[in-house]
Amino acid sequence: MSTPSIDSIKSWAEEDRPREKMLLKGRASLSDAELIAIILGSGSRDESAVALAKRVLSTVDHNLHELGKLSLVDLMKFKGIGEAKAISIAAALEIGRRRSITAPQKKPIITSSKEAYDLIKSIISDMAHEEMWVILLNKGNKFIKRVKMSSGGSTATIVDVKMILKVVIESQAQSIILVHNHPSGSLSPSRADIEITNKIKEAAKYFDLTVMDHIIVAETGYYSFVDDGRL
Repeated sequence: MSTPSIDSIKSWAEEDRPREKMLLKGRASLSDAELIAIILGSGSRDESAVALAKRVLSTVDHNLHELGKLSLVDLMKFKGIGEAKAISIAAALEIGRRRSITAPQKKPIITSSKEAYDLIKSIISDMAHEEMWVILLNKGNKFIKRVKMSSGGSTATIVDVKMILKVVIESQAQSIILVHNHPSGSLSPSRADIEITNKIKEAAKYFDLTVMDHIIVAETGYYSFVDDGRL
């Protein structure tokens, strides 16, 4: 019976394993070797994925740019790296290269109900059923993303306040704009619309979050709680 390698990742403390470390401490906490180990997925009977990654990096003076120059054949010369692992490494490095030459997407700053409406109208204005969305913003009201929270029938959709707050907190947003559509074409808020707006607004206060607006969208235009003095 063979004895486990002293360098086996499974023998390490959980917080020191690359995947667990990323979950606990974030991706920036990982070394280049640990990141490559995650890409490799596994090592061999005699060597952990991290040890294998370190061995590969040592041949290029720990320079990721130089590592990216290695061909699949070059990578497969390392014991423990077959075709699948070589392709995984090459693909990951190619993604990194493409990211480095891609200009960051300019995020719009939302300062009015019209700007928020323009962000979402093409998605829900002509739907035959109701959907609730949230537009997530950072501290400077810069757009982060928009997220669909629920989908319902032609006259209503169920809104889970806890799920909305969970999405907001996980996205590290500072404020949100609620948006839902009225397939009927009516731009008047219902009693349920008013109640859920107030409920979310009060719940958000406990997390220092701001509900900036609630917008109702229809084919003919939109309604803003803020513009109408309701929020």
